[in-house]
Amino acid sequence: METEVANVALAGAADMSPWALFMQADIVVKAVMVGLLFASIWSWAIIIERARRLKVIGKQTEAFENRFWKANSFEDIREAPGKAEHPATKVFAAAMSEWRRSTAGGKYDRVGLRTRLGGVMGVAIAREIDTLSDRLNILATIGSVSPFVGLFGTVWGIMRSFTSIAATQNTTLAVVAPGIAEALFATAMGLFAAIPAVIGYNRLLYGIGRVEGRLHNFAEEFQGELSRELETMAPKA
Repeated sequence: METEVANVALAGAADMSPWALFMQADIVVKAVMVGLLFASIWSWAIIIERARRLKVIGKQTEAFENRFWKANSFEDIREAPGKAEHPATKVFAAAMSEWRRSTAGGKYDRVGLRTRLGGVMGVAIAREIDTLSDRLNILATIGSVSPFVGLFGTVWGIMRSFTSIAATQNTTLAVVAPGIAEALFATAMGLFAAIPAVIGYNRLLYGIGRVEGRLHNFAEEFQGELSRELETMAPKA
């Protein structure tokens, strides 16, 4: 007798496993769970890819700035690498391109050139930050919508459970528990997708903000170097 009771208890525990809850769920609740699982995988892929990219950008920017500020002369700065695919070199390349175009003919307006240099570097920074921020809106959407999607699955599952109770006229725990459990499992799936997405969004937003601040600092210092160079150059007209 005790063995039979133990077997029944084990069977009940097995039936309450996540896989069993998924298999027992209504097609609508299954669709909700599958959608939330894919949303979670998608958010983790974005988080990992962007975190690695920000880490690489940080190392590349630090190496570039060290090499850049160790240059002995303005001509050395001109020859600093500007083709590497990371934001700092692209800001540098944009400024040098404007510098060369404006001073090529020997006629230039110092105030206008300073303004244009600040403008092109600002645009380059904005473009790079926009590229880094791409897909963060997906994390924000997953983080804000997933709990409500999971709640929808929970409400649907509970409605189905109440319908089964009404049909069987049986309100024992054995009848009610599976339906309630699978319904609540949908809410758990929603939180499983939402929590990492929200944390990842905030951390990545903070990292991108640090990159943006560092680029603005570099642009200000570089523009100062170019302005000092302008002071030593006498325009021909």
